[in-house]
Amino acid sequence: MDNILTVPIHLKMTLTARETAEYSNIGINKIDSMLRAPNCPFVLFVGTKKLVKRREFEEYISQKLVI
Repeated sequence: MDNILTVPIHLKMTLTARETAEYSNIGINKIDSMLRAPNCPFVLFVGTKKLVKRREFEEYISQKLVI
């Protein structure tokens, strides 16, 4: 049986770059470059994996006019 529960993106604390691109309608290449920027306020490293802190990303985007 496929009884796997999935959490909706808008309820997750962290997102992958692909989920963030889908959620925000910003391209994955742009998301990746934003995550590589020094002192990025919404990146979370789990080992070598980069995740996006959803709330911090939303706050960052809401304050920007151009990215």
